[in-house]
Amino acid sequence: MSAVGADLTVLYRGPLASCDYDCPYCPFAKRRDSREQLRADRAALERFTAWATGYRDGRLSVLFTPWGEGLVRSWYRRALVELSRQEHVERVAIQTNLSCRTDWLDAADLDTVALWCTYHPGQTPYERFLDKCRALSERGVRFSVGVVGLAEHLEHARRLRAALPERVYLWVNAAERHVYTDEEAAAWTEVDPLFPFSRHPHRSGGLPCRTGASVVSVDGDGTVRRCHFVPSVLGNLYDGSYRAALAPRPCPLARCDCHIGYVHLESLPLYDVFAGGVLERIPARSGPVWLPPPGDPD
Repeated sequence: MSAVGADLTVLYRGPLASCDYDCPYCPFAKRRDSREQLRADRAALERFTAWATGYRDGRLSVLFTPWGEGLVRSWYRRALVELSRQEHVERVAIQTNLSCRTDWLDAADLDTVALWCTYHPGQTPYERFLDKCRALSERGVRFSVGVVGLAEHLEHARRLRAALPERVYLWVNAAERHVYTDEEAAAWTEVDPLFPFSRHPHRSGGLPCRTGASVVSVDGDGTVRRCHFVPSVLGNLYDGSYRAALAPRPCPLARCDCHIGYVHLESLPLYDVFAGGVLERIPARSGPVWLPPPGDPD
């Protein structure tokens, strides 16, 4: 399959691993990068931004998925602004805890840039986070907000859902390795009607997936893989060797339990659910027609 004239989505994850939060469910909580590590991350991101700015094989979409918090670093803010202003860039988005200021978005193209925001109760005051959301709304920024579906987060999620404008989607991620009772799942589904998609890992082995064809994962060295969760290498972004490897292929893993992975499975309707907002996790509309069958997919 030739990449020429093909639209491409890139999930970029550079070496940045530091975060200003200390979430107990995150292995990178309060991790600090050295100055050398930060310089390397900045250089890697600037190299990627230059490549993305010069991309001419079709339309390009980019989601930054750093292990740490990117928007507290000036080079991530600059990258989003710069890429948002490229005519060939369809969407540029980032996963963030929203601890940064929001005025930098005034320089971005708001038709292109978007934020995937996570609220972490216990890490930031509720009103502070809500004020950041209000600032985004006032600026007209596209964004979604979400929480991890831990029992101690439920009342926080309900409070946040009641305070946010109806147009702002509040998603819930199933907590890793947590098995939800039907009663627990029902409570979370009241907050996020799409929670049933997150409740169980999805069977993916042998099923068609867009990753490796129109979606790829890229690290700071430019190494291209089909997604963050499959280690086999397709080539390198900067020497163009990845292009020859782009082709439809089934998933080699038995299951996929992360939204940034299973959203690309062709066996799920999520490209229709999130039409126009796949990268920033913003649904096109709402309705029970989206819900998967109840119960464990096994």
